[in-house]
Amino acid sequence: MSTSTTASVSTHILDTSIGRPAEGVAIELSARSGRDASWQALGGSATDADGRCKDLPALPEGTTHVRLDFAVEPYFEKKQADAQQDAPANRDSGAFFPEVAITFAVKPGEHYHVPLLLNPFGYSVYRGS
Repeated sequence: MSTSTTASVSTHILDTSIGRPAEGVAIELSARSGRDASWQALGGSATDADGRCKDLPALPEGTTHVRLDFAVEPYFEKKQADAQQDAPANRDSGAFFPEVAITFAVKPGEHYHVPLLLNPFGYSVYRGS
């Protein structure tokens, strides 16, 4: 059992429409200390070539809820622009969900890995390991 007074968070994104990691997706991390507390923006990062975001900010002591905001629209716009060069007949509109916000509860001393499985018309998340 960990003796840490804070929780920690990590994430990665897999683009299930191509079976590959989603590189370059901006992620913002926010936290709050209680259901009725205000959200505190902590900063963010972006996914690397492996779809991982390894440098999210640390959570403050007393954090009870975390929110990850994924800016997926620019990722799909770039992907569509790249596809247009290869196949101009592809007229897909990009992302149906321009943003994905995931909110979850945390307990001190635990690590939370929250992967995002993404495609242009849907997404799924789960608590990983």
